[in-house]
Amino acid sequence: MYRSGAVVRVLRAAQAARMPMALARPAPMAIRAFSSTFLEKGMVTERIMVVIKNFDKVDAGKVTEKATFKEDLGLDSLDAVEVVMAIEEEFAIEIPDAEADAIKSVEDAITFISSHPMAK
Repeated sequence: MYRSGAVVRVLRAAQAARMPMALARPAPMAIRAFSSTFLEKGMVTERIMVVIKNFDKVDAGKVTEKATFKEDLGLDSLDAVEVVMAIEEEFAIEIPDAEADAIKSVEDAITFISSHPMAK
């Protein structure tokens, strides 16, 4: 009784040894491919300028590519956070806190978004 079980195990091991490796290992089920489709800087600039000009605490006439949030646009730190959140929403991304704190001007926002591969 015990011997027949041992013979079956030996036969199965021999069959497994003869199987090609492609059959022994399953193939990957799905392959994810990401493309780096960065947005054009001109398009990013235009969209960011519209977002900032539409912010209720900003004088639209003062918005330029070189404008800083605090000095030129007169935004306090909470207003600047709201602007960055509006930019996140516009481009459907989430900016980590460390990078969001570094965005102090329109130019900083344009540079960050135009170099972010997930911005839409």
